[in-house]
Amino acid sequence: MKTRAIRYAAWSAMNGLRRQVRALIRNRRDAAASIVSRSEERARMKPVEVRSALIDAVYFSQEDGKLRVCLNNGEERMFEGVNEAHVIAMVTSESPGKYYMQNVRTRFRRIAA
Repeated sequence: MKTRAIRYAAWSAMNGLRRQVRALIRNRRDAAASIVSRSEERARMKPVEVRSALIDAVYFSQEDGKLRVCLNNGEERMFEGVNEAHVIAMVTSESPGKYYMQNVRTRFRRIAA
């Protein structure tokens, strides 16, 4: 019984560390992106708070309807023509990853990230 609790605690700690490392890497990428030509595009995007097992971070620009989704595996996907209602619905849903898979990924046009 104690072994299971110890395993869970270790797993939970590792998961937390992975999230922190991904956040640091993402912040470093964003800092580096400010130097390149796409810096203006990414600067307009505002981070949106999300808690998900699939999605690590979400950035949204109301000006042009672009949505950038950073997944936990390190991939970044950018979509255009997304309205704010879909972003709010995704980040506030019970399962943001499931909402993303069913409603955002299939409905909006993906552009190069």
